[in-house]
Amino acid sequence: MDLRLLRYFVAVADDGNFNRAAERLHIAQPPLSRAIQQLEGHVGAQLLDRSNRPLQLTDVGRLLYAQAVQVLARMEDVEAMVKAATGSQRRRLVIGFVASTIYARLPELIREFRKAAENVELVMVESTTLEQIAALKDGRIDVGFGRIRFEDPAVRRIILRNEKLVAAFPIGHPLAASSDPISLRDLGQEPQIIYPRTPRPSYADQVISLFRDHAIEPRIVHEARELQTAIGLVAAEEGMAIVPESVRRARSHDVAFRDLLEPATSPIILSHRPGDRSPELRLIASVIARQYAEWGYDVPTALTEEP
Repeated sequence: MDLRLLRYFVAVADDGNFNRAAERLHIAQPPLSRAIQQLEGHVGAQLLDRSNRPLQLTDVGRLLYAQAVQVLARMEDVEAMVKAATGSQRRRLVIGFVASTIYARLPELIREFRKAAENVELVMVESTTLEQIAALKDGRIDVGFGRIRFEDPAVRRIILRNEKLVAAFPIGHPLAASSDPISLRDLGQEPQIIYPRTPRPSYADQVISLFRDHAIEPRIVHEARELQTAIGLVAAEEGMAIVPESVRRARSHDVAFRDLLEPATSPIILSHRPGDRSPELRLIASVIARQYAEWGYDVPTALTEEP
């Protein structure tokens, strides 16, 4: 028996009126009437008493209606179960990231992961390292890419690599003319733009500590909300900033960069929950390991170990 005809019949029986049922079904009234006649022809009996208003079910109609309601309800259950089963086959990975890792080849890693995991729904969430720690513990993200070393037994961290830091100047700044490495002491009196403003501790504290480790008190003139704002302020000649080297590739038309004479790096850290053995986590670790080897970076041994 055609399920479509059963749906039409139940709609007419519920509304007691062909016009209202047709509106609810989003079809015209004449095709609906023909469908009911077709169903009556199939069962060999009249289902509706058309002499009454609203329409009344015949004895056969009441019998069919009771069975039709059960059949249609069962079909809805089947459809829901199939959809749930289909949805469960598409797994989900939520990644938190700090803005500066976008410059540090994170987009390339994400593209490679998407190619390797077409059936995984990938969600990207911009968040600070501290926000990532809380989100990992709450189960709101599965992986975090940050720059701050933060001790918490509920989170496992892997130092992917230590990225070199460089000095960023306005393009016309006198110190921007040379390509030689510059000492932090030569930067001591330069107006510094640090980021982020909050929350702390953050990358800003790494930069401040870098100066203070060399007995230099930085002259901070701006605390920007994020990296993009800090670089924009540098371009606007509001000061200079210490930034990860990867920023050099993304902003060179109005900002000049010089290497630092003193060794200075900022870590790129992958964080996840200890004991997470999901195939998605293993896959993203293998993608990072493969890409790092291809790019000539050292591959952390922790990427190939069991979580």
